[in-house]
Formats: sequence, structure tokens, C-alpha cells
Amino acid sequence: MYTFQSKVRYSELDPERKLSIASIVDYFQDCSTFHSEQLGVGIDYLEERSLVWVMSYWQIVIDRYPKLCDNITIGTYPYEFRGFMGFRNFFMEDDKGERIIRANSIWSLMDLKAGRPARPTEEMVKAYVPEPKLPMDYEPRKISLEGEGRKMPSFTVGKQHLDSNHHVNNGQYIYMAQDYLPEGFSIGQMRAEYRKSALLHDCIVPEVFEQEDTLKVSLCDGAGQPYAVVEFRKQKQ
Repeated sequence: MYTFQSKVRYSELDPERKLSIASIVDYFQDCSTFHSEQLGVGIDYLEERSLVWVMSYWQIVIDRYPKLCDNITIGTYPYEFRGFMGFRNFFMEDDKGERIIRANSIWSLMDLKAGRPARPTEEMVKAYVPEPKLPMDYEPRKISLEGEGRKMPSFTVGKQHLDSNHHVNNGQYIYMAQDYLPEGFSIGQMRAEYRKSALLHDCIVPEVFEQEDTLKVSLCDGAGQPYAVVEFRKQKQ
């Protein structure tokens, strides 16, 4: 397990002055990066071997949001490896040690030269020690889209959307999708299914599917094929 501590900054808040969903994702991504770097299997290690971990799925459950200047602890650990896939839990705790946010994630290891999935190396298997799965209600990886959605105006991928792998960072899809949330929609759970990578200058056509307590956004290419599908579920009152 790897943990680090932080204090909620003003720049990380949403309009309701609580930690934004995008900032939660950023904290969790940073935590997994810190973990890999500490173990010696981080970005440089992967780059030397033409490998990259690609996000396939997020499920983030929010019981309570941290607010400005709250002291928080962010933690992560892997709980399973299966072929080329890695499964990793995340959590966020308040200053009393209560876990207020929990998450599940699924990653795929890709060989960039071969253009196909790859199994973790022996060093990676030794470095990442699986721990017991975090208690939470695990939902399916696939996000279904029922009925006909509302197509929204398209936009083009810019440099600000890209990460060091030169494709749209998985957190950016969540930034894009949350633009279509109605006023006053407090997120209790977010799921994101990543289907293919969007690159610089690609056109993204959002399609919005609304239900009573759920909003789904399919971020598609010009042919209607999703790059990512993001689901927001309202927080229970």
C-alpha cells in the first residue's frame, strides 16, 4: 500500500466549494504514479521497455466530499493481476481516518512497439504486492446506453487535453463529460469506461443520456464510436 497526505486547495474546488470529481481523479492518478515510482517501475522504467499502463475503467464512490483546507490521506494498492490487466483500489480518508471516498480501477498494460497487450514483467510482478480487495459495491466494467441520446456540439482535442503518452488523459474525459451535468447535480458515484484513445485534433461528439438519478455521456468520434463513456449517479440525500 502507498499513501500520501495533502490539504485541499482552493484550485481543486468545484462551484459548491468542495473537492471536485476531476480533482479526486487527479489525486488518485498521482497516488498510483507515486507508488510506481517508489517501487522502481514508474514512467522511466516503462518507457525504456516501450510499455504503458492504459486506463480501462474507473468506479469512484463518494460518501462525503472534502472541503477547503481539509487534511486528507490518499492511498492505493493493487489487488489482482490477470494476464495483461491490473486491478487497483484507491481511497481517500479524512483527518480522523474515516474513508470518505473509495474507488476501483482496471488497467491494461500495452506494448507500444508491438501494438498489443503485454503481460507485466517479472520485476513488476515482484514490485506490486496484491492486497485484499477494498470493501465496496463493485459494478460492471461495461456501461450500457439505453434509448436515444441528445447529440451536443462537437469539439476538437487540444494540446491541453493530452498527457505524456500523447493521447487524451483519462481525467480529461471526465472534465469533458461533467460539462453536461444539470445545475445542483451532486455526484455520489462516477464510472468511466475507456474504449479507445483520442489524439490531438481528433473530433469529439458528445451524446448525453439522462435518467432520473443518472446522467451518461458518450464521447464519440465522427462515426459515433465512443472514445469513452462516463456515468454520473446522484448522491443519495
